[in-house]
Amino acid sequence: MGSDCPESGLDPFEVRGLYRHLRVVDVVDALDGIGYFDLTLMSPEIRPLWSGMKFWGVALTIRCVPANRPMWKLESTEDIVRAHEIWFEEVGHVGTGEMVRPGHVLVTDTGGAREVGFWGSANSMEAVVRGAVGLVTDGFARDTAELARQKTPVVARARGRTIIPGRIEVVEVQTRIGCGGVQVRPGDIVGCDDDGVVAVPLEVAEEVAVHARAVLLNDMRDRRALYERLGMEPDETVDYEAVEAYYQQFS
Repeated sequence: MGSDCPESGLDPFEVRGLYRHLRVVDVVDALDGIGYFDLTLMSPEIRPLWSGMKFWGVALTIRCVPANRPMWKLESTEDIVRAHEIWFEEVGHVGTGEMVRPGHVLVTDTGGAREVGFWGSANSMEAVVRGAVGLVTDGFARDTAELARQKTPVVARARGRTIIPGRIEVVEVQTRIGCGGVQVRPGDIVGCDDDGVVAVPLEVAEEVAVHARAVLLNDMRDRRALYERLGMEPDETVDYEAVEAYYQQFS
């Protein structure tokens, strides 16, 4: 296990609450405002697998490398079904196991591995059962129709078909990684919506949230006025009163 965690003295799970209503664009505007121009924007290729996905959470990082040996020929249907188990028994596996807490986002650096569906419809749902609010990978995801049907919050660079054995290995968790051209450390705040993914360094996360909240509320008020001029029925995206009420607890 790695130890490259930000030493800010902040509890990232408490900081996460400041991001509940924020859009990625609000946070990006705030990051610009304090001089973090484009530094923490993940590649636009890393996209949510279904429309309407939104989450903010605390990074739990996973570092992978391409496997240095192929998977061997399996001798029976039973073995093929058990391919992952057989592979892990032979080469080992570093898992997140009980490390996942409610509010975590699992961020995966695949080390440039070739096509491999590291996250699929079952193991990603297992992470959600443990409390993960999102899963981000700079590689591939598979079973993508099921992921969308399940509304499992997986963000990936591409859609894949293959499984882990013979292709990729986890070598370290909870360490500093690169994902989508961005450095991510355990405890950083990671968010996603239809516009993409951003990582916020924990040491500036509180300040960023304050500025981003102001950006959001200003936009909601302006759009509410436009809704009224157009005779549109207000919806939650212009309900600035509810957002203001939520943030009063942090005043």
